[in-house]
Amino acid sequence: MRIRPLVADTSIAVALTTVAVLLGQESTRQGWPELDAWGYVLVALVNVPIAARSKAPLTVLLAVHLAWIVYVTAGYWPVVNTFGPMLAVYTVAALRPPRTSLPCAALMSAVWIYSGMVSEGAAMASVVGQAIGFPVVIWRFGHVARRSAELARQLKREQDERARREVAEERGRIARELHDVVAHHMSVISVQAGLAKFVFASDPATAHAALSTISGTSGEALEELRRMLRVLRAREEDDGAPDAPMPGLARLGEMVERVRAGGVDVELRVAGTPRQLAPGVELCAYRVVQEALTNVLKHAHGAATVVELRYRPHHVTVSVTDDGEGVIPDRVGTGSGHGLIGMRERAKLYGGTISIGPRSEGGFAVRLTLPTSAQAAPQGDGAT
Repeated sequence: MRIRPLVADTSIAVALTTVAVLLGQESTRQGWPELDAWGYVLVALVNVPIAARSKAPLTVLLAVHLAWIVYVTAGYWPVVNTFGPMLAVYTVAALRPPRTSLPCAALMSAVWIYSGMVSEGAAMASVVGQAIGFPVVIWRFGHVARRSAELARQLKREQDERARREVAEERGRIARELHDVVAHHMSVISVQAGLAKFVFASDPATAHAALSTISGTSGEALEELRRMLRVLRAREEDDGAPDAPMPGLARLGEMVERVRAGGVDVELRVAGTPRQLAPGVELCAYRVVQEALTNVLKHAHGAATVVELRYRPHHVTVSVTDDGEGVIPDRVGTGSGHGLIGMRERAKLYGGTISIGPRSEGGFAVRLTLPTSAQAAPQGDGAT
């Protein structure tokens, strides 16, 4: 990539030198002295430095214009060597700010006027018009090219920043998914393992049931983790969606049974007519209920808990409330843990509202409302 601009500039320099030499053959027909050896040397000095224009635009411009002044002073046809200085001015305008490129364009105008002054029979009005018009137009093209390059670089930076934000958001979403899966299932397993150890000798049937719950819960957790890994692999390889479906509201009953088997008194209530919702909405509601029940397992194992799901025409509401019995005060968080943050972020993502906090009559409640219409827009979390 570093060689290509040099090759391009060298090719341009060779092309300009060739054109100048061929044009110099017409000097005598235009009433100007024929190019001699010194004239050809000056033609080369004006055009060959263009090969280094990208690396040292200002140096090249000054060298080209100096050689052009010597060429004009020697009495040769000025038109022969106009292309090199024009390209040098364009290059400076395309690579340097206006405070640098404008004086360079003015230098070209001055040399152009000087060539008219030292030429016999030159129409100065035409010369001055050309000396102003050509540098202005060339500088403008270079300036526009510079602005376009800056905008392209800015767009690239914004795209890179947007990509970094999207990656960070995706990592956060995956972290929330892992938190929900691992925290819930490990809480159930921990409770059941403690129960099995406690009644292992005195009540083998209860211990066996607890171990069965541990087996089923761990298997479900592994399945969800495998599903998430398939999601990640599918995104990396772009080979389609995973085979296993995302958990949804239809599996709330399984979750409640699993928590109930862990010794928590949980009741599931469903109001309204169940219907198919968008997968993201169902997953959001499922994860919020899962996190709320996980908190009950951790902090209020003896509380009577109600999970209520209500289907309404344009939204769905889920709530998890407990009566506060059996709360372990030392384990009650401040409301800023990863699980609660994840609930709020999920609600915000799908344009819903969520309230999280203690109830006036005692206990704790999590209430989530999600819009089910396609026109729903994010509203913020409305968390308390």
